[in-house]
Amino acid sequence: MREPSNNVQKAPKGSRQTFDLKDPLLYINREISWLRFNWRVLEEAMDERHPLLERVKFLAIFSSNLDEFFMVRVSGLRRQVLAGIQYASGDGMTPIDQLVEIRKIILKDRQKQAECWRNDILPKLRQAGIRVFDCKALRKNQKELLRKYFEREIFPILTPLAFDPAHPFPHISNLSLNLAVVVKDENEGERFARLKIADNLPRLVPIPDEEQADGFEFGNLLKAKAGNFVWLEQVIAANLDMLFPGLKVVASYPFRITRDADLEIADDEAEDLLSTIKESVEMRHFGSAVRLEIETTMPEKIRDILVRNLNLDPYLVYSVDSPIGMADLWELARLDRPDLKDPVFIPNVPTHVAASKSLFDAIRQRNTILYHPYDSFTPVIDFIREAAQDPNVLAIKQTLYRVGANSPVVESLKEARRNGKQVAVLVELKARFDEENNIAWARALEDEGVHVVYGVLGLKTHAKLLLVVRREHDGIMQYVHMSTGNYNPVTSRIYADMGLFTCDPDIASDVSDLFNFLTGYSKKNSYRKLIVTPGPMRDEIISRIDREIKHQSRHGNGYIAFKLNSLVDNKCIRALYRASQAGVKIDLQVRGICCLRPGIPGLSDTISVTSVVGRFLEHTRIYYFRNGGNEEIYLGSADLMPRNLDRRVEVLFPVTDPGLKKMIVENILFIHLKDNVKARKLLTDGTYEWVRPVDGNPELNSQLWLIEHRGSS
Repeated sequence: MREPSNNVQKAPKGSRQTFDLKDPLLYINREISWLRFNWRVLEEAMDERHPLLERVKFLAIFSSNLDEFFMVRVSGLRRQVLAGIQYASGDGMTPIDQLVEIRKIILKDRQKQAECWRNDILPKLRQAGIRVFDCKALRKNQKELLRKYFEREIFPILTPLAFDPAHPFPHISNLSLNLAVVVKDENEGERFARLKIADNLPRLVPIPDEEQADGFEFGNLLKAKAGNFVWLEQVIAANLDMLFPGLKVVASYPFRITRDADLEIADDEAEDLLSTIKESVEMRHFGSAVRLEIETTMPEKIRDILVRNLNLDPYLVYSVDSPIGMADLWELARLDRPDLKDPVFIPNVPTHVAASKSLFDAIRQRNTILYHPYDSFTPVIDFIREAAQDPNVLAIKQTLYRVGANSPVVESLKEARRNGKQVAVLVELKARFDEENNIAWARALEDEGVHVVYGVLGLKTHAKLLLVVRREHDGIMQYVHMSTGNYNPVTSRIYADMGLFTCDPDIASDVSDLFNFLTGYSKKNSYRKLIVTPGPMRDEIISRIDREIKHQSRHGNGYIAFKLNSLVDNKCIRALYRASQAGVKIDLQVRGICCLRPGIPGLSDTISVTSVVGRFLEHTRIYYFRNGGNEEIYLGSADLMPRNLDRRVEVLFPVTDPGLKKMIVENILFIHLKDNVKARKLLTDGTYEWVRPVDGNPELNSQLWLIEHRGSS
């Protein structure tokens, strides 16, 4: 099979340049690389080819991504600075260097976000009949209606907290939106109070048109299908006199705090991991402040009160001229306006799956690859449900990482246990920001008598595995589903992931052995077909890269193509550098963080790196090695990052069926690598540029192509 990118001329013999592969200049900082990924998300919000509410969605994603970045990555760097750690990372940047650069980039990006919202999207929303008003611009009868709504629905929830010598500075919880209120007492002068804005109210309050406001029943306000909205904090600010009777409200200023929310759990010291995780999640609201967001109108005096009492350094204060907490724009993105959203499409169900009366029959008939969201996730849910109800099924074993709310997967596992089957589930409690969901599911499963384990000591279980043991006429048969993504039907509609159904006896035995490792004391670390970590996953990847070097030296046909989320691991990057120096052609599609520098003459000039950011979140991991024509393809849960290769339970599984290999390479991998609409190319300096059609080639949007060719509209 031919690779999609152009061949690169090999350097003349003897011209190979010598590089120190530990030189920091050969690597891109991971935090800076992530920020450039988030910039690509923001570019999607600025891309007028997207329907309008999809652009609003990308604005919200950009902000929620930044929230998590501060809670986890910036908080980690700040802890290093406070601990006096000054050593440089592999790219040569110290923690303080990184924090300085992070601030520069985020200030610029947030300004672009504000301009996009204010100058581009807001006017277009108005043209489409969706108006977000400044409260001061409303008509008198609209303000009166909002005041009535405030008095009846908002006022009882609010609790103003004074700050003076008799009242300590109040605790401000993580990601909460607040008002800093200045009031004036005739006898004692100006006072300061903090008011937390309730997070169980809509951030964007609907408001009827001026002609509809008279006589409008306030109780129906939130049910109104008006296209007019006003920010909740502005509604509260306009009615603060009710909260401070007898005082003059001088001014109020919105602000928001982000706190260190990265859980550090020494599970070898935690006798009850479930309780420890629960307590740690609750403590997220009390972590050190790592960001203060304020509007540009906040005076220096008020800002200094916040900075001083939050023990913040000035570089962690971000002043913006747009609404704070724009992740709440999801409320607009979810409006029922299909004319302003991507067209709905019907995911494909493979013909042999749809035609089979039983998923067991379909899996026995052939190995099956599902590529979500282009292929439906329903067969996965149906398989678990069928297994739960089939009297011949003896046992079900599954890993759960992020399953979401109201999970049909969990309900089927509970049903299986009620039907007398042996059910064992590994629930990964340390799935970041999904801990509370997973605690609830773990308890619900335990209540049904399911054997629930919480992972392997010192490791996070990230592998996506499902094993069903069934008694059949010729003996026991084991059926397996493995995936690059989670068992979550909601995210399966927006994350691009691949899953494999198989009853291959070697793979099934491997999965069975792996579950014994996860749930018991097995020390098995070698497998028939799977590549597993903890174990030699890094070495297995590098050995295959080295094999391509040998093929290149012997036959000149070395080729590697990886599609993954992140490329950070220095040992893997060095192996790819060595392969490029040997002339191996390498195509990498890395959605997010990429620390490898392509295009360095004599080192990485045969390496191409692209990133696709579009309607769906690219989440698939595909590892392709040409292997002299005897192609190898591995799919799985692992990115090439130290955390995946050293501190997680991960699985890469082979695709051995020739027809499936051909389909994956030609109709998935190469299609994504040929994208010239939503792809960006990584340049040597770490920046990205759009990939555009050349030489009269037609446009190819890989995600749209897959909708049209794999699904049915």
